[in-house]
Amino acid sequence: MFKKIFSLALCCLLTLCNFAGCGSVSAVKDDNKPHIVCTVFPEYDWVTEILGEHTKDFNITYLLANGSDMHSYQPTMDDMVKISSCDIFIYIGGESDKWTKDAVSEAENKNMKTVNLLESLGNSVKEEEIKEGMQGNDENNDNDEKAEYDEHIWLSLGNAEKLCTAITDTICSFDPDNADDYRNNLNSYIEEIKALDNEYSAVLSSVKEKTLVFADRFPFRYLVDDYGLDYYAAFSGCSAETEASFETITFLADKVNELNINTIFTIEGSDTKIAKAVISATKSQNQNISTLDSIQSVTSEQIKNGKTYISIMKSNLDVLKEALQ
Repeated sequence: MFKKIFSLALCCLLTLCNFAGCGSVSAVKDDNKPHIVCTVFPEYDWVTEILGEHTKDFNITYLLANGSDMHSYQPTMDDMVKISSCDIFIYIGGESDKWTKDAVSEAENKNMKTVNLLESLGNSVKEEEIKEGMQGNDENNDNDEKAEYDEHIWLSLGNAEKLCTAITDTICSFDPDNADDYRNNLNSYIEEIKALDNEYSAVLSSVKEKTLVFADRFPFRYLVDDYGLDYYAAFSGCSAETEASFETITFLADKVNELNINTIFTIEGSDTKIAKAVISATKSQNQNISTLDSIQSVTSEQIKNGKTYISIMKSNLDVLKEALQ
């Protein structure tokens, strides 16, 4: 049904644009520059790093630049037109952006190159994990249900290296004349990623506390798995739930007591209500609340102010270092 609606709506909009004398290409692109569309911020930031000085030669669209959460985002008509006529489309390829399947199949530009990041990772992709104590954890869940995959793949620096390589391969195939520049930019950027990965390993191998308690969704499974950390959380990374039960809050508070944990974590944008409830249920009731950034709701204003994938990952390490010592 969505495919039919998408196709009809897109055709109507393109017809209106053509009738108004602003064909789909000119409505999306300036100066006939190639157009790259990215769904989430890490993709956008990686593309600019790979393009380097050639960034000015491309139009790059970041669809969630208003800070929308990828789990609730739905493309506008303008977004669909941009995707339909772009030259390179980069997306996660998971449950949250399943709409991209129809967007690609109905695209006006039949020569569009696509990068499905989950497919690029292959066997490195992890299934969504439901841990003990999580809201919605049901021991009687049907094991035959189709597996859902954890889409927060960029929160592993090892994954970031692989994904940047896949994006570079696609850009080079589109613009082979400048492939050497893109490869050199990639190599320099990978050196930054590896240096930060080594810093994470050094810091997190020496911290006293190895378990995180998250009074929130938990999109950081790739990160904790990379560095041998454990966690307990109120919700899984892609959960749509926002209210924690008494049982979940009590479970997390008991873990805080048992492990003598000093910090409760949340993700960016949290109202900290659940974290405060967990703290109130502990024996000491004096834990700190710290925030880790899942890098999925970065706004255009934050980009203008200098936020990058690397800078946010460095900030997350600083938070972890202080909280886990």
